[in-house]
Amino acid sequence: MTQEKTPAELLQDQLCYQKENQWQHVDEAFEAKVMEFNRSYANALNTGKTEREFYAMSVKRLEEHGFKDLSTLESVKAGDKVYSSVHDKGLVAAVVGTEPASKGYVIVGSHIDSPRLDLKPNALYEKDEMAFFKTHYYGGIKKYQWLSTQLALHGVVITKEGKKIEVSIGEDEEDPVFTIPDLLPHLGRKQMANKASEIVEAEAMNILLGSKPINDEKIKEPIKLAILKLLHDKYGINERDLYTAELEMVPAHKARDVGFDRSFIGAYGQDDRVCAWTSLEAILDAKPQAKTQVILFSDKEEVGSAGNTGAKSELYYFALYELQQKMLGREATLMERHDLIRNSKMLSSDVAAGFDPDFADVYEPMNAAHMNYGIAFCKYTGGGGKGGTSDANAEYFNEITRLFDSQDIPWQSCELGKTDAGGGGTIAQFFANSGMNVIDCGVAVLAMHSCFEVCSKLDIYNTYRAYKTFFELG
Repeated sequence: MTQEKTPAELLQDQLCYQKENQWQHVDEAFEAKVMEFNRSYANALNTGKTEREFYAMSVKRLEEHGFKDLSTLESVKAGDKVYSSVHDKGLVAAVVGTEPASKGYVIVGSHIDSPRLDLKPNALYEKDEMAFFKTHYYGGIKKYQWLSTQLALHGVVITKEGKKIEVSIGEDEEDPVFTIPDLLPHLGRKQMANKASEIVEAEAMNILLGSKPINDEKIKEPIKLAILKLLHDKYGINERDLYTAELEMVPAHKARDVGFDRSFIGAYGQDDRVCAWTSLEAILDAKPQAKTQVILFSDKEEVGSAGNTGAKSELYYFALYELQQKMLGREATLMERHDLIRNSKMLSSDVAAGFDPDFADVYEPMNAAHMNYGIAFCKYTGGGGKGGTSDANAEYFNEITRLFDSQDIPWQSCELGKTDAGGGGTIAQFFANSGMNVIDCGVAVLAMHSCFEVCSKLDIYNTYRAYKTFFELG
């Protein structure tokens, strides 16, 4: 027999907002959907380990669902599916709605770059009968986490003749992998006395490549030459080509289920490809609506969003305006462009710092993102006194949460740790500067920026549901 609630309990239900672990509300059928969705997500993480690879994989998936390159079309109409490339590292894709663009788009924007080790232009060298690559770390990392782990080489090399060569070594089971050997603990007493940021210097993060020399006493660096020969035999490239290449070292391991109950997924690069993938799947599955639905993938977020593929690039706005022009069948007026930006709504889909009880002292628990609690809203990011953030207004925050409430989408609000503990930023501020309504919301992540980030499978699926709801009802 169900016991009736007391007046105080009824008052609590009416006045208090309850955040809780969402697994207790999941039945077997829903759990099956969660697990199936995350299987495809794991494949995406394994396939798209760099911004170029994730872009290419996304375009392939869009084209499989009928999306066409906007630059090849003279005009578009309601229901058309299109995409625009931003130098093969950024992407804008849209499903055209029935309303004019001046009424605004509904946009979910993510970034698809992740922290990594880039090769320096002059990278290859030989020392003490071993060959190495010199690296320059990209984004905010704990450098020591990249020691003594398996690494894979990804990227592109442009030959002197202009031919583009795609490189991927270390992902196939038959491939070799690479590593930065750490110092053994027996000799590491001085090293371990250093601050964590000084355990390894950036200039010591050199990738071990090999030790077999070319057999010729006249060659000054026979091991380096042997490595160049292997690269030339496989890819047809030489040392000059390496100077202008874009080559990245990333963890070689695959995405894996984490925990006895498999409720977590662990992988490299979930910041922010977890939000990019969920938004991609959401726009593919959402029903077309009056408003034009848009996903936007940017590059360079981890280093400030500058450059021609970062969120500060005007090319993203050009893509939005080109779509508007081809919807109109003519050049948009300045006021029509202004109306497009002013009336658009954007979710900056970026990850949040998941609460970790082992490091509770840097979180403010009442305002932390908890695993399995649903999509996490960050009204503002920045650091200290909200420096470097857009701070979404109350009207927009309430509008989006009411939308999610209407479809039983679980959500929580959070900050990036204690006020004075650190901070960070997202692409939200750059699009908010244009006049759009923007708020950050995405998946909570444990061990963010590490070689093996961890997310809740349930949060991932509910974030997909949230973005799909935004596209259909926003």
